[in-house]
Amino acid sequence: MDRHGLHDSQGRLMLKNLTLPELEEWCCAVGEDPRRALQIWRWLYYDNNWVASLQDTLGKQNGFSQRFIDKAQQLASVDGGLLLEQVAAAKDGTTKLVFKLTEGEGAGGSVEAVLIPMTHRRGSRKHITLCVSSQVGCAMNCQFCYTGRMGLSGNLTTAQIIEQMVVACRVLAADPSADASITNVVFMGMGEPLHNYEAVMAAVEVMCQPLGLHMSHNKVTVSTVGLVDVLERFAASSNVQLALSLHATTDEVRDWIVPVNRRHNLAVLTAVLRQHYGTGNAAGRRVLVEYTMLAGVNDSLQDAQRLVALLEGVDAKVNLIMFNPFQGTRFKPSTIEQVLAFRSVLIQAGRICTIRDSRGDDEMAACGQLGNPALSSKAAPILPPPPQFEHVLA
Repeated sequence: MDRHGLHDSQGRLMLKNLTLPELEEWCCAVGEDPRRALQIWRWLYYDNNWVASLQDTLGKQNGFSQRFIDKAQQLASVDGGLLLEQVAAAKDGTTKLVFKLTEGEGAGGSVEAVLIPMTHRRGSRKHITLCVSSQVGCAMNCQFCYTGRMGLSGNLTTAQIIEQMVVACRVLAADPSADASITNVVFMGMGEPLHNYEAVMAAVEVMCQPLGLHMSHNKVTVSTVGLVDVLERFAASSNVQLALSLHATTDEVRDWIVPVNRRHNLAVLTAVLRQHYGTGNAAGRRVLVEYTMLAGVNDSLQDAQRLVALLEGVDAKVNLIMFNPFQGTRFKPSTIEQVLAFRSVLIQAGRICTIRDSRGDDEMAACGQLGNPALSSKAAPILPPPPQFEHVLA
């Protein structure tokens, strides 16, 4: 185990940093039967348990003895390194959870997760997507993203990522009107998940372990702006879903609004997609391409045609995102008429293309609105646009 932040400020191992095999190893190392690991795991993660302290199990069926609790509390903690500070409900039912970090690189800062309810088309079944954060702020400096304005203050630990889901489960269980559990998890909150790869992939393993949080691999999506070297590792070793934040169809525009493109340009990025997510690939894998529609910047019909060409040979679904404005932004959302015309080009070319609803924007809980740049000491620079776009930002 070489991940960062495994121990708390008192030197105790934070058990929510561990996968089940790692927890079994720890139990053996401290003189416990390895079967003890599953007992701990079930209390931490299984339905309607989610205990905040081992003491909460005392006197309950399959609970722990006081002797074991005393021993464990000297060596380890089941704390997640986060403290829930605020629950903000938007008019559309979206709920933003604001956490203060009590441990780790970003201690004292805050991160946010979002619960997004979706009703099935038939109207008979509610789905709830949990959007989790992986970093405090973000180093990618995407120009249209509120989180990107913060810069990077620190990586979250595996425990802090998992704690977002555990607390979200508790919040839903305490709300009789929720009438649903988490059905999907997306790593689309604050931060670039592949920039914190080890912690994120351990968290994915914890989420998908069938005897705990038991998420399906098909229902967990990791998003990236395109860190190609790490993306290749992800594609070769993980079976969860991939979302690519593309947002532009030329290197000139993407160099500006998604600056990581200066390291991994569109040709390099799409070559990796064809290698691992090529049309007709044996594993049946498909990438979700996310594309935020910015008026006058990337929303022309020529952009749509270039997007079709870029994705040639890639098994991809395109998700058009309505830009969610925030104070100080220079960008404007595309009109719905332009979004529909853009989408029509992709559909006529045979692509599956959807439009993402803007959810939770009245509580700054929508896509691209998480975080608080005013609290950051590492604000990211605003980059000058190519000359032909200066009038769009005026």
